[in-house]
Amino acid sequence: MDKDHLNVEQEHSDRFIEMASRTNRLGILQNPDGYGKRVGDCGDTIELYLSVRGGRIQMVSFQIQGCLNTNACANTLAYLVEGRSVVDSWQILPENLVDYLKTLPPDHIHCAELVVGAFYLALNDYSTTRHEPWQAAYLKR
Repeated sequence: MDKDHLNVEQEHSDRFIEMASRTNRLGILQNPDGYGKRVGDCGDTIELYLSVRGGRIQMVSFQIQGCLNTNACANTLAYLVEGRSVVDSWQILPENLVDYLKTLPPDHIHCAELVVGAFYLALNDYSTTRHEPWQAAYLKR
């Protein structure tokens, strides 16, 4: 094991390491039911895509240009909301991601805020296109 890998394992919880390492949700979801994009003050960018069926979030995928902390937060968000109702998912807060990860560095709390902000935009996009479907044809993704 190299020194940097050992430091990550010593500094972070198993949950953090798992969520930071995951890549199965990376990618663009074609014809998403909801889409949100945010750019943080730090320069990190996340595009988040939702698939919703029967009022429940079936899948979350995303594209990130950013750090490992943002990736950990995005995977945590997906883990926490997939299977939940859209209505219930509005209750997710950055603190929920921080609590789940346990060891998100305090100077990277903005990563959780960035991810949850993109998620709220995606939920709003879903709500708008669901209640006014004609708008879907005009929204640019």
